[in-house]
Amino acid sequence: MALLDVRNLTTRFHTRNGIVHAVEDVSFSLEKGQTLGIVGESGSGKSVTCYSMMGLIPQPPGKIHSGTAMFQGTDLLSAPEKDMLGIRGKKISMIFQDPMTSLNPYLKISTQLTEPLEIHEGIKGKAALHRAIEALEEVGIPNPEQRIQSYPHEFSGGMRQRVMIAMALITRPEILIADEPTTALDVTVQKQVLDLIKSRQQELGTAVVLITHDLGVVSLACDQVNVMYAGRIVESAPADTLFASPKHAYTRALLKSIPATHRKGEKLYTIPGLPPNLTSPPASCSFQPRNTLGDADLCLTAEAPPLEELESGHFVQNCPGCLT
Repeated sequence: MALLDVRNLTTRFHTRNGIVHAVEDVSFSLEKGQTLGIVGESGSGKSVTCYSMMGLIPQPPGKIHSGTAMFQGTDLLSAPEKDMLGIRGKKISMIFQDPMTSLNPYLKISTQLTEPLEIHEGIKGKAALHRAIEALEEVGIPNPEQRIQSYPHEFSGGMRQRVMIAMALITRPEILIADEPTTALDVTVQKQVLDLIKSRQQELGTAVVLITHDLGVVSLACDQVNVMYAGRIVESAPADTLFASPKHAYTRALLKSIPATHRKGEKLYTIPGLPPNLTSPPASCSFQPRNTLGDADLCLTAEAPPLEELESGHFVQNCPGCLT
């Protein structure tokens, strides 16, 4: 049985400019100890999918229109807030996108690290401080006894990200959601952060949802990959299968746009155009106007292509033009 099972999640934002169809009919599952990558361009619905599960969508203007997200017998999408308080930060933790804005600049790291222990485990005082120092040591921060009394601005970007990882894992959650954990970090620090998440995952048996736009990061870290575009999953497959045999034109375009796949001096490939305006999503293949690697003339124009299993465990939006 899956640790987390999401079915037909649909989240929309009711704004003055219309209804934004941010996430439409998204389904996936997550096994214990598995790393699931959710990849796509900015605005594809990656973060909103996970924020919906965590109960972090502001309502209004956001509204979860349909779907379920079953976790240990609880539907995260309809659970009352008092139940979510016992899950969020304890059983499911999240590393947010920007550690500088996620950490409170006015509070010492010690205060911020011990807070989850006080709220969820009732551990306070010296016992909580000792656990917090251990957590900093486990994520590789030198001199944790001294550094724990520092403020966020006294840490580098990579070290702040390590603090966020320590804070997310200090309660030993069963699921860790990492929202762009390597954004704005140099390549060396990116690998250190990914290796750190992986090592802590192996020690604790934690399942990880990795949200990113970087397929290079996905290739290093993930077991399963969901590719999202315009609020929907367009392709889902085990990572090895996806990289060896990508089916959808959008997935192929993302892979082709990785700089490392180009020869030195060769012009970098970019996906032309922009994603569709989700206040009026097309009732057809949403990738058709940008499809240069398939056959745009064959894309569906009268209906949105359904997500179907073309091969064992390999699901793709079945649009003839995008599969060509």
